[in-house]
Formats: sequence, structure tokens, C-alpha cells
Amino acid sequence: MDSSILTVIVAIVALLIGIVAGKFIFAKDTKRKVEEAENHAQNIIREAELRGETIKKEKELSAKEKFVQLKAEHDKEILERNRKMAESENRVKQKEGNINQKTEQLERQVKENDAIKQNLNRQLEVLNTKQAELEKHQEEHTRRLEKISGLTAEEAKSQLIEGLKQEAHSQALGLQQDIIDEAKQKANKEARKIIIQSIQRTAAEQAIENAITVFNLESDEIKGQIIGREGRNIRAIEAATGVDLIVDDTPEAIILSCFDPLRREIARLSLQRLVSDGRIHPARIEEVVEKTKRQLEEQIMEIGERTVIELGIHGLHKELVRLVGKMRFRSSYGQNLLMHSREVANLCAVMAAELGLNPKLAKRAGLLHDIGKVPDEETELSHALLGAKLAEKYGENPAVVNAIGAHHDEMEMQYVISPIVQACDAISGARPGARREIMQQYLQRIKELENLALNYNGVEKAYAIQAGRELRVIVEADKVTDNESEKLSFEIAQKIQTEMTYPGQIKVTVIREKRAVNVAR
Repeated sequence: MDSSILTVIVAIVALLIGIVAGKFIFAKDTKRKVEEAENHAQNIIREAELRGETIKKEKELSAKEKFVQLKAEHDKEILERNRKMAESENRVKQKEGNINQKTEQLERQVKENDAIKQNLNRQLEVLNTKQAELEKHQEEHTRRLEKISGLTAEEAKSQLIEGLKQEAHSQALGLQQDIIDEAKQKANKEARKIIIQSIQRTAAEQAIENAITVFNLESDEIKGQIIGREGRNIRAIEAATGVDLIVDDTPEAIILSCFDPLRREIARLSLQRLVSDGRIHPARIEEVVEKTKRQLEEQIMEIGERTVIELGIHGLHKELVRLVGKMRFRSSYGQNLLMHSREVANLCAVMAAELGLNPKLAKRAGLLHDIGKVPDEETELSHALLGAKLAEKYGENPAVVNAIGAHHDEMEMQYVISPIVQACDAISGARPGARREIMQQYLQRIKELENLALNYNGVEKAYAIQAGRELRVIVEADKVTDNESEKLSFEIAQKIQTEMTYPGQIKVTVIREKRAVNVAR
């Protein structure tokens, strides 16, 4: 509507402009232009009216459509609201129904509980009555028992309590024994675990030492020079070194025989220098032997110092260091003493660390436990007691002194590391291949071990296995019971321990089985 008015106003303005402009135009065109302007104005007016009418109709149509749309949305919203209200009313009605049902159930339960309560009260009254009657009967029964037994109730109660005490005491003793057995089993299991871990974490070295040393020669002609005129050279060597020289038909070799490896080493080095020099006579032999002894002493000191440094042991007295180096030239059952002591030291350190003890102190005791086997002077003391005496003399820790002296049970164990050193010494000596025996002695020991078990009644067979470290005894089931087999195992072990000499330990296993054999024909 506003657009049509605006159009009319524009047309009127244009008409006025045309009128004003026509005054300034030439007179002959005034009339024509006025007519044209009027026509143009009328056209504009008609177009404006038509356009205004069209816009009016469009607006009316749009307003009607908008009204219809709003009405439809309003009706839809009303329907949705009515639906929700209906659902809410249904839920409320359902809840009311559930509440009514529960109320009815509760009312029924209350009534039932009242009935049950009344019933319980009646039963309780009956029970009280019966209890009163029972107490009367019990009192009467007690009086009769007192009359029959001649004991009062207090005396009978005392006897009963005493019997219960004895029974509880017996059960407690049995329980205590079970706990002790279980603790022993766990302790043995834990100890085996620690020992196995210690062995596995320590590298074992197997040394093979003999009582002889073979000295190789370039030719057999040198044998004559070594023997000398009428054997004076060989006698001088034997006198200076304390070693027996065996010159036989063995080509290009001389055998040096002596129980002391240190003397054999002195003789070997001396012979090596004499043969290299070519001058072999008694005076020269004594000079070379003395020089070799001094050089070997220096070598012993170097070996001891190197061993102590490698093991990380500090503050050891020089004499003890020298004795440690001297162990390199000593063997026991074919096992080199220094290698054995090093292994025991490492085992002691590992085991002490597993048990939460001082590993350095245990390693020190393990290294020095056999220093009594290499004394400078022969004594009547055992090597364990002599080693403890030397360690005490050179200012070692009392725990180390006690561990050295007690590792063969010749001294009372006063410190925790003492059994550790003893166990590690046994482990090192009992390793397969660690020690060597002469075949004949080995076979003889195995045979004696089996014969010892066969002398017992009921023993059917006996086998020494694992290089003589275990004895398996098979008994006849008809002659030996299970309890007797345990006793037999203990007796055989004790007899082996008292009558036989052996390295390490021997496990005795008694096997008893019952077989029933029949043949179907």
C-alpha cells in the first residue's frame, strides 16, 4: 500500500516538473510536451495502481498462509501436550495401583506377624515350663549321680576339667610337633634353595694335581749330564730340593716325584735353568736352587696379592697374603688348594648375602679357612686349629678365627658365618670332578660302602650311585616294616660316618616295596 502511494507521489512530482519545464520550452512544443507528460503521468499512475494492487493481493495471501501455518502448529502442540498429560495420568494411576497392592501386602504381613508372635509367645511359655521341669530332673539326676559315685558335682567338675586339660595338653604337644616338623621342612627347603643358588652363581674350576711332575728334555743325552759322574749331580739336586728324580727308559723325560708341589716346582725351575745354562755340577746346582727359591717366594707373594685383589679383600697381613699364595702349590685329593679356597670364598660371599649377613667378612673367612695346610713349620695341630691360631696371631676378626677353627667341628661355632664356611667347604669338595682318587681306592671305597649295608638283616640289595655320594638300600618288605626302614637308614648313615673316610657327604636311601605277583594260565 505504501509503494502505490509513493508511486503516485512520484508521478505527481514528475508531472509538476514537466509543467514547470514546459514553460521554458518553446511555445510550439509546449502543448505537445504537456500532452506527452500527461500521458506519461497517467501511464505511471496506472502502473503504480496495478502494482499496488498486486502487492496488496500478495500480502494478503502471505498473511493467510502464515495464519494457517501458525494455527496448524498450535493444534499440533496442543495435541502433543494432551498426549503427555494422558501418559502422566496413566503412570500416576499405575503407581497408585502398585502402592495400594503394597499397602495390602504390608497389612497382610502385619497380621501374619501378629499371629506368629502370638504363636512364639505360646511356644516360649511351653519352653520355659519344660526348662523348669528339665532343671528339676537335672537336679534330681545330679543328686542320684552324687549318691552313686560318691562325688560331689564340684569334684566331678574338677576331674572333668583336669581330663580336658590333659587332653588339650596332648593335642597341643602334637600340634607343636607338627609345627616344628613343618618349620624344619620349610627351613630345609629354604636352605637347599640358598645353597643351590650359591652354587649356580659361582663358577667351578676343576684342578687335577699329581704327586709327580714330568720334566721334558730336548734329547736323552742331557740325562747323563743331569745324573753326573757316579750320580753326584742327581744326588745334589735331590738333597737341595727334597725331590726324587726318576731317570728311566722314558724317552726325553725325567720324572720329579714328591708329595709337596712347592718342592716339585722348585726342582722343575732349577732343572730348567741348569739345562738352559749347560753348567751342571753340585756347586752350581746349590746356587741355582737357592736363587729359584727366592724367586719362587716373590712369585708366591705376587700370587697372594693378585688373589686378594681379585676377591676384593683388604687389610690382610702380609704373612697371610704369602700363605694364600703358597696354597697355589698345594693340593688335596687332586683339588688345587688355592682354587678350592677361592671357590669357597665366593660361595661364602653369595650365601652370606642371601642370608642378609656381611658378605665381605664371609669371603675373608672362606679364603683363609685352609691356611693351616701350608705352614712354614710342621706341627702336631690339625690344619683347622693351626689356621685359627695363625689368623689370630695376625690380627684377624674373631668371627674369621672361629670360622677357620670350626669348619671341621674341632672348635665350637660361635658366629653365624662359621656354619656357612663349613657348608661351602663341603660344597666345593663334593662337586663332581672336584677331587680325584686313585681308581683302585675309589672302587674299594664303593665296595666297602655296599658291603656295609648288606650286613644288616632284611637288606636284599645295596647300590652305591653318584660316585659314591648316595647309597640306595633295597630291603625285603616281609622282614622290614616302614618304621624299621627309617631306623635302618639312620643306623647305616651313623655307621658310615663312624667307620669310613670319604669326601663330602653320603645320602642313605632305604627302599621298601611290596609286590604281589600272580600268573593267569
